[in-house]
Amino acid sequence: MTTLHLNITDAEIRKQAAGTVRQLRDPRFPELRFRYSTTNRAKGAWHVVVRGKWGKAGDYPGINAKLMQSTLPAILARRAVNPDAVSTTSSWRTVGDVLTWYTERMKRDRALSAKRKAGAESALRCHLVPRLQEVELSTFNGPTLDRLLMWPMQERYKASFVRLVYGVLAVAFSQALRLKMLPVNPMATLKFTDFIATRIRPKPARVRGDDLPALMVQLAEKYELAPTASMLALMMLCHGTRLGETRLARWKNINLTTGLWFIPEEDTKTKAEHTLPLTAQASALLKRYRDQQHANGYTGPHVFPGRPGAPVSASKASTLFAELAKGEWSSHDLRKVARTGWADLGVDYMVGEMLLNHAMKDLDATYIHTTAEGMKRKALETWHDHLDSQGFRELHGGT
Repeated sequence: MTTLHLNITDAEIRKQAAGTVRQLRDPRFPELRFRYSTTNRAKGAWHVVVRGKWGKAGDYPGINAKLMQSTLPAILARRAVNPDAVSTTSSWRTVGDVLTWYTERMKRDRALSAKRKAGAESALRCHLVPRLQEVELSTFNGPTLDRLLMWPMQERYKASFVRLVYGVLAVAFSQALRLKMLPVNPMATLKFTDFIATRIRPKPARVRGDDLPALMVQLAEKYELAPTASMLALMMLCHGTRLGETRLARWKNINLTTGLWFIPEEDTKTKAEHTLPLTAQASALLKRYRDQQHANGYTGPHVFPGRPGAPVSASKASTLFAELAKGEWSSHDLRKVARTGWADLGVDYMVGEMLLNHAMKDLDATYIHTTAEGMKRKALETWHDHLDSQGFRELHGGT
């Protein structure tokens, strides 16, 4: 390999690109190597060699000579402690550079739901970027984060929301480090409780078991006037499903003959497909609702139709619930009361977690898949029999 020893500058790199030299070394920085790309000599890569161990530090021209040489001392300091530490440097100068990169990456991540993306984008746009974009990465640390973001936010917002914003920032830095876009993660040793020690408690349920009779009367009265909203609430109450999973239901995934409701992985929060048994009561309710749709001229694919050819949107579904409940409870309260009801009726904890489609450890998932599938149906039959005693029978008309 042809190596040329000289003072490395951007001008010198461009000059030598016209020749055949493969590698450049600088007597001022003996650990540094610059190697031209074999396919395009306008490009190249920086490497740092410590005790015979090579580590790629970045690509040229994204990392120019001046930036590489200025960050070399920090790289050497890391590798003096640990020869296997990363040598990566970055053209990013500020926290804003990291956030800009993460925002664009997140927008293109198909694994994230639209709701998850919208929440993260809001946290970035409204809080993280305005407060942190000018902070130098070299000076970013716990005290800076506390002074500019955490403490001011806790004065205005609930701790649960502050934790959400903090989580977006932590994921951005963690992802950048995993992809070796950054040499170190300045948040690696930080925890949310370092800044805010207040215990975040779950929101209390606004629908309790004692409220079920009145709720059934309310849903029965609303069913004739607003069948979509009432049916959306009933399906969530009967099965403990999330609003997003429920509003996206398709008739092709509901089999009233075999009594199964299939929810594909792309419609679930956990990105794991979900199957729910349909009891006699649920099947009767769905048949009544489908017949009503047909009578009104709708024969489309969606259980809860919105605009032509599409399911009801997330915002429209939220509006339906707001009009239905008049601010007294939310869609998530129905999921909570279902979970509480299952526990009160003696449903096995693991079966309850499976019905909610909570993310499971591998061992738990194996147990549920192999031994508890039949228990799901029994659990929902017990729950729906209980709902019948609270007024559900008047809605589905079954026996």
